[in-house]
Amino acid sequence: DNPEVREAMLDVLRFWLDLGLDGFRLDAVPYLYEREGTNCENLEETHAFLREVRVAVDKEYPDTVLLAEANQWPADVVEYFGDGDECHMAFHFPVMPRMFMGLRREEAAPILEILAQTPHIPTNCQWGLFLRNHDELTLEMVTDEERDYMYSEYAKDPRMKLNVGIRRRLAPLMDGGRSEIELLHAMLFSLPGSPVLYYGDEIAMGDNVFLGDRDGVRTPMQWTGDRNGGFSRADFAQLYLPPLMDPVYGYQAVNVEAQLRAPSSLLRWMRRFIALRKEHPVFGLGTFEALTPPNPKIFACIRTYEDDVVLCVHNLARSAQALELDLSWYHGRRPVEMFGRSRFPKIGELPYLLTLAPRGFFWFLLEEETE
Repeated sequence: DNPEVREAMLDVLRFWLDLGLDGFRLDAVPYLYEREGTNCENLEETHAFLREVRVAVDKEYPDTVLLAEANQWPADVVEYFGDGDECHMAFHFPVMPRMFMGLRREEAAPILEILAQTPHIPTNCQWGLFLRNHDELTLEMVTDEERDYMYSEYAKDPRMKLNVGIRRRLAPLMDGGRSEIELLHAMLFSLPGSPVLYYGDEIAMGDNVFLGDRDGVRTPMQWTGDRNGGFSRADFAQLYLPPLMDPVYGYQAVNVEAQLRAPSSLLRWMRRFIALRKEHPVFGLGTFEALTPPNPKIFACIRTYEDDVVLCVHNLARSAQALELDLSWYHGRRPVEMFGRSRFPKIGELPYLLTLAPRGFFWFLLEEETE
């Protein structure tokens, strides 16, 4: 309530922005203010201060991002966008566990259901989408039955559980499966929002469930196969957390230096995939339409921006799948696969037939044919 305290907080932001930061993740922002007699969540004072911060940041540091971390349902989180005058971005928490659930159940329904519950947001705001982060894979936004299912599938060792979630990295969650890792990123990149990647996931880093609290997923970045994984030249005993040294995910087996030398590595694939997405503004600015093909194992959507129309089709199953899509609205357009620029047959009046490999996906640019 003290204006001098509020100004001091703004000075803290200015200090870090002057050092070159691009923005801030506002940790547990719904609890910024405390009031006796309330649960201190979503208080109006919090929103008033966020508007004050936004004015200062936009005026003094253009192109700086305020990213809200509010582990709530989308209908509640949108309040932190305000009228486009509070946070620029907010994490979309509930979609993340449902992507893992859909993958293991081999059905798109969990993902489609939460997307249907996601409200519209101001045009100058954006969702932050992620697969993993420095905390546990939170299961607060699922039912008790779904939580039990996720624990049984992804946290068979009790040490993998923490609070109301699972403290594991992406690669171990996928049992190291390259196709599963690529598929999850393809779905993530196709959704409306800005993908947020957790360090190390681009090289399939592992975790250490024997470390306490959340430290198991916060081990040093594995840059090289040298001392301490290239993270530090300090004595091993001086490190706050030890680097991974197991034979599967240890820094001598998994590191940036080695993957940069391998054209088919996950890191090289990820770089190409990010570059592809950045080439097409449709993913950041376009509309999103979820499709419901007869095959429930397929997650498909249409992204549209100006003249660009992109069709994304993902197979959540462990087996090859066929599907038929009603694309009659795009009659006469030709699907062009976006990675290799392969031209597929034109869309006609009949349902469009596609077959996908296990855990496979296609991204098509639906191009209009010129005579």
